[in-house]
Amino acid sequence: MTEYERSRTMPAQPEHVFDEAANVGRLDSWLPEALHVEAGQLPAVTVHEDRTDEDTSALFRARPDQMRLEWGTRDQGEYAGWLQVAGLDGGASEVTVHLSFFDDGHDPGEQAVTDALDTSLRRLEEQVRLHVDHAAG
Repeated sequence: MTEYERSRTMPAQPEHVFDEAANVGRLDSWLPEALHVEAGQLPAVTVHEDRTDEDTSALFRARPDQMRLEWGTRDQGEYAGWLQVAGLDGGASEVTVHLSFFDDGHDPGEQAVTDALDTSLRRLEEQVRLHVDHAAG
């Protein structure tokens, strides 16, 4: 099993960050660009990966009381992950995302995963800024 974790501080209230991250209809706006999520009857989702052109049955759970998202493959047990939002002083948030690959054949490698996690966190911050600025304006 291989695990990866990245964090990013975002200048927004944790509730705003969590609400944006947990919105199933907008996951594509911040997930790696090669992944697309289609919600079924939650927690069931289908993840399409452009790189392999395959659909995978997965689960996606939001736990608002814990400010936590959890996901993973449903039948194959290839990977799982979570995203945790924590409030910081001054109205900022720290977002941590963690991935576990249980099958080395599905692990794209450290550089690819850390780049994807960093990019996803940056894209999530951009989406949070867009929605918070829009709500304030």
